[in-house]
Amino acid sequence: MFQGWRRSLIMTETRTTPVRILLVDDSELVRRGIKSVLSSHSEPEFHVVGEAGTVASAIAASLVHKPDIVLLDIRLPDGSGFDACRHILRERPETRIIVLTSFSSDNFVYEAVTAGAQGYLMKEIDPAGLVQAILDVAAGRSILDPDATSRVLRLLRTGGGANEGGDLSILSPQERRVLALVAEGLTNKQVGNKLELSENTVKNYLISVFEKLKVKRRAQAAAIYVRQANSLRC
Repeated sequence: MFQGWRRSLIMTETRTTPVRILLVDDSELVRRGIKSVLSSHSEPEFHVVGEAGTVASAIAASLVHKPDIVLLDIRLPDGSGFDACRHILRERPETRIIVLTSFSSDNFVYEAVTAGAQGYLMKEIDPAGLVQAILDVAAGRSILDPDATSRVLRLLRTGGGANEGGDLSILSPQERRVLALVAEGLTNKQVGNKLELSENTVKNYLISVFEKLKVKRRAQAAAIYVRQANSLRC
């Protein structure tokens, strides 16, 4: 989705001072891989000044280390990366945030833009592309796939996500399976046992479901599922 993706919105001079970077991802392996890629760049230098694996630690690290750039995953154990984005920018509006994720939902892109992120990249991006994206954002440009830009602008013009009606068709098959069990009254642990998933994985699926359906509580999501399931039976 984001190969050949770069679109520059603001042009500025190339940066020569080191770029201070905070890595936020709950996978230590992913963070190590990104650090390895960034360590090879020298003009300007990339300094990874901190790492975090949760929303809470990301917010704390941003205040302590004062990064120029935050590479931020969406799925974190204690909440959404979008919440971390908003909080970080409230405290340090000069920080620039690039969402780096495995999820390409239109609504996620919309949420990233409205949360204040300057970029949205897929983890499948090649190392050279990631380096260039960081350089562009550090130089004052915003990075977004042109096709994604048009879809986000369309969502903004219509006043919100494309799923305001709570359409279950936008959920992945696994997300629908998780939601179906939640609608039956199962806890996250029970859902995990049924689907052979960890409790944390179930929680992450529900975060995605809530974001896609634009709800805040499992009861609201369950109600949407029950209502639409009943309508299909009629």
